[in-house]
Amino acid sequence: MDLFDHALEQDLKKKAPLAARLRPRTLDEFVGQEEIVGKGKLLYRAIMADRLFSSLIFWGPPGTGKTTLAMVIANHTESHFTSLSAVMAGKADLRQVIKEANDLRKMYQKRSILFVDEVHRWNKAQQDGLLPYVENGTITLIGATTENPYFEVNSALVSRSRIFQMKSLTDENISTLLHRALEDQERGYGDKEVKLDEDAEAHLIRVAGGDGRNALNALELAVESTLPDKEGVIQVTLDIAQDSIQRRAVLYDKDGDAHYDTISAFIKAIRGSDPDAALYWLAKMLYAGEDPRFILRRLIISAGEDIGLADPMGLVVANAAAQAFDFIGLPEGIYPIVEAVLYLSTAPKSNSAGAYFKAYDLIEKSSRTGVPNHLKDSSRDRKALGHGQGYKYPHAHPDHFLPQQYLPDDLLGTYLYHPSTQGYESEVDERLTRWREAQRKALNIKTTEDIPDLTEQEIQSIKTRHKKGTK
Repeated sequence: MDLFDHALEQDLKKKAPLAARLRPRTLDEFVGQEEIVGKGKLLYRAIMADRLFSSLIFWGPPGTGKTTLAMVIANHTESHFTSLSAVMAGKADLRQVIKEANDLRKMYQKRSILFVDEVHRWNKAQQDGLLPYVENGTITLIGATTENPYFEVNSALVSRSRIFQMKSLTDENISTLLHRALEDQERGYGDKEVKLDEDAEAHLIRVAGGDGRNALNALELAVESTLPDKEGVIQVTLDIAQDSIQRRAVLYDKDGDAHYDTISAFIKAIRGSDPDAALYWLAKMLYAGEDPRFILRRLIISAGEDIGLADPMGLVVANAAAQAFDFIGLPEGIYPIVEAVLYLSTAPKSNSAGAYFKAYDLIEKSSRTGVPNHLKDSSRDRKALGHGQGYKYPHAHPDHFLPQQYLPDDLLGTYLYHPSTQGYESEVDERLTRWREAQRKALNIKTTEDIPDLTEQEIQSIKTRHKKGTK
C-alpha cells in the first residue's frame, strides 16, 4: 500500500456510514447475542483463545451482527483472514483464496480463515468447490446468511460447520447502540452536542425492528440533516425521527396499555367475525414494530378458544402460519399471518373448549374422588386387587362405542361439555346426544346435571387460579 492508498483508506473510514464506523472491534464492544458470545460461552472462549474449533455459519436477520462478529474474529485471530461477498465473488476469487491458503500453510504453517457474506447466494458448484478445503483444514469457513442454512447451504458444508442462529436485537440492545453513537467522540457524535428526545429514541427503537444497522442509519440521517439551534444543540425530535426512518409513530407501547388494548381489539375482532377490523389492528401492530411471533401465539390461542370444534382446521391453519413465518420471516412472512387472520375471522365460532375450566372449577370445589375400579390400570394390580376388571373395549363393538361408566360414581350424569350448533361441531352435537342417551339408559341414570357455561368474569378468575396451579 503506497501513501495515496493509505490516504484513501483513511478518508473512506472517516466518511463511512455511522453503522460501519461504529462496528465493534472487540468482543467487549459487541452488542447482543449473549446466548452465543456472552462471557464464558463456547464461542466467546474460542475467539478469545484464537482456537476456532470448526467452520462457522452465522444465521439470522439483517442487522443482528453476523458480519460484525466475523470482523471481531478477524481482529482477534493470528490466522490469515480473507473476506468475500458471495454476491460479487466468483470461482476465480475462490481459487485465488485457496491458493493463498495453501501457500501460507506450506511455507509458514499459518491457518487461513475465509469469511463469506451471504454464503447462500453461491450456487452448488461454488459451494462444492470450497468443501474439500474446509474438510482438510486448509480453510476455516465463516459464513453469514439471512436464509436457513439447512435449506440454502450445501448439506455437506453444513455438516462440517457449527450453526449459530442469531436473533433480532432487543430494544435494550438498540438503545445501547444509539447511546454509544451519541457518546463516541472518535467514531460517533460525541464531539457534537446532540439531544435525542425520549419519544424519538423510542420510535427509532420500535421501527428498527431489531436491526441495529437500520437504527444507526436513521440516527445518522436525523443528526446530519438537522441544523444546530442557537446554543449549538442538535435536537432530534419525534418528527425528525419519523422523517429519518420514513415511518410515522403510532400510539403503541410494547409494555403499556396501548399494547394490551390493541391486541385485545385484534382478538375481539376475530371473535366477532370482522376480518376488516382484524386486518386493521394487525397492520397497526406490525407497523408499530410488534413481534409477529407474539401475534401468531395469540392466533393459535384464538383458534382454540374462539373457533374450536366449529372448525378444527382453524388450529391447523394458525399453527401452520407460525411455522411458515419461522421458515421465511418478514416481509413475505406476512402472507401466512394474514391468511390465518382471515381464516379465523371468517370461520364459524365456538367457545366450547372453555368446558375445561368448568372441570377445573369442579375439581377445586369437590372432594377427592377415586377412579372407578374398571378404569384403573390393569397391568400391575389386576390379580391382587381386580383393577381393570369389567372394562369393555369400545373398538370391539359396533360403531366403536358402547355405553359404560367413565366418571366417578358421585358425578354420573354430570355434563360439562355442550357442543355448539356451528359448523363441524353440529355433527359432534348430534353424535354426543345419541351416546349420552344410550349411556343414561345403560347405567340407569335418573337425573342429570348440566353445568351451565361460565361467564367471562368466571372464566378469567379460574384462568388466574389455573395459571398459579400449573406453574
